[in-house]
Amino acid sequence: MQGNERTLMRFEPTAIPEVILCRPDVYRDARGFFMETYHADKYRAGGVECVFVQDNRSLSGQNVLRGLHFQRRRPQAKLVSCLHGEIFDVAVDLRRSSPTFGRWVGALLSGENARQMFIPTGFAHGFCVISKGAEIMYKCTGFYDPTDDCGVAWNDPQIGIKWPCSAPLLSEKDRQQPSLAQLLATDGVFE
Repeated sequence: MQGNERTLMRFEPTAIPEVILCRPDVYRDARGFFMETYHADKYRAGGVECVFVQDNRSLSGQNVLRGLHFQRRRPQAKLVSCLHGEIFDVAVDLRRSSPTFGRWVGALLSGENARQMFIPTGFAHGFCVISKGAEIMYKCTGFYDPTDDCGVAWNDPQIGIKWPCSAPLLSEKDRQQPSLAQLLATDGVFE
């Protein structure tokens, strides 16, 4: 790093406008960097209008895929950051009445680019680790409820996510998630 470099705060709607790519202010110099990872007033002005009540952190190795997860009765919006390494972060619209129902958006998040993805309620979330390892931190608007832990298959052809890994490392739970069609048949999506 040479001199002072600054990345300016920006909020960019994705192809699904409610999902927002956030680029916080980052101040870099020869010592390293400084950034605010969340500032309620700035994020509210950028379209992230919610109250976060729980922070989660995970560490995963290369090719680990976590997701696609959501809570239906107690939905959570999430603000996802990759602190170290690089991930492909994905949001899938599960709002039955939405014009983008069943569609997905993805973004590369890394410790280097400092991007965040805001995922509103009504969406499933997942990510795949691209680097050797990655540490992820995400803020949630609702508390985790193990009785409301839901998911949809990471490789559902109806959704058609183009993951950067064809043979990911999955949990047993994520290997058995239902398809979008199965969720629709059991009224397991959002209105």
